[in-house]
Amino acid sequence: MSKHGRILVAMSGGIDSSVAAVMLHEQGYEVVGMTMKTWDYASSGGTKKETGCCSLDSINDARNIAVELGFPHYILDIREEFGDYVINHFTGEYLEGRTPNPCVMCNTHIKWDALLRRADKLDCEFIATGHYANIREENSRFVISKGVDTWKDQSYVLWGVSQESLSRTKLPLGHLTKNTIREMAKERGFMDLVNKSESYEICFVPDNDYRGFLKRRVEGLEDQVRGGNFVDTTGKVLGKHEGYPFYTIGQRKGLGIALGYPAFVTEIRKETNEVVLGRDKDLERDGMWVGQLNLSKYTSIPDTLETITKVRYKDQGTPAKIIQEGEKIRVDFHQPVSGIAPGQAAVFYEGEDVVGGGWITKSFKQDATSGIYAAVMQ
Repeated sequence: MSKHGRILVAMSGGIDSSVAAVMLHEQGYEVVGMTMKTWDYASSGGTKKETGCCSLDSINDARNIAVELGFPHYILDIREEFGDYVINHFTGEYLEGRTPNPCVMCNTHIKWDALLRRADKLDCEFIATGHYANIREENSRFVISKGVDTWKDQSYVLWGVSQESLSRTKLPLGHLTKNTIREMAKERGFMDLVNKSESYEICFVPDNDYRGFLKRRVEGLEDQVRGGNFVDTTGKVLGKHEGYPFYTIGQRKGLGIALGYPAFVTEIRKETNEVVLGRDKDLERDGMWVGQLNLSKYTSIPDTLETITKVRYKDQGTPAKIIQEGEKIRVDFHQPVSGIAPGQAAVFYEGEDVVGGGWITKSFKQDATSGIYAAVMQ
């Protein structure tokens, strides 16, 4: 009988999840390793060699750690459920003129559920991952908080994990830095992990060309959306674009149009196949609405709550007042925020704690004199 019980560890083959498994093994848990096969890149029509968490090399790296330490390792093929949900959502959001976040979607709807189902079958009380974040119990709630390594902190991508799932989750790396993890791997002789390059790309788009992926994935897409107009913020036609799904809010490079000044995508209009271009100041918004909420720290938001709100993963966050309005939250920033993209996740922080999060539906600019919401954008 192990000291702490049986735990299922998600092992991608990278240094973080591998060290997490090693730590738990050394702490006395009965570790079971599991590597999830989410995607076969060759099936997308891409040409780049398969890399990252789904590659054969990564699966073998995870298995080798398990063999060396003497605990079982399994491969979990979730390509069908991953493709049906995450990839269909990814393509669907671009076709709606929004910018998806597949990593958050995968954590929320696929990985945790898949791991917990297998944990039950393998008599594992807990699951563990190599995310840089922390979980604690407070007032009968399981609260996500930031990892101590501010650069690697991954609390943003975990806002959608349910309370039930959090109650059975261990995050052993949350109190450590990346440098410490590397040193731990060196001390244990896992130099292959130390020298292994990290992938920051979407697992099913390893060449980072999401436009090419959309074209291969959605039959006839180019014919459906070609011929749209670039317009300025007044509606004046500036030129032709390749199709609204191939652009994102805040994009500057790759527009294929010269206006004599730095131009950014400020709005995407699916209904008219228009892409609005403006200057950097035209990206600024005073607030937004967020839906499909999941709360971590509280069961409901107080009348108003002061937070630091992040609108993308590497966003430093902006002070904002949040107000719950039915099933949505209205966010009033205390200073303008640039590049808010519907379809991305918004996460609300109180100190180091995740209050909750949701999906951005609309952003707005408020008229300074009338207080009326002007320039509401889908």
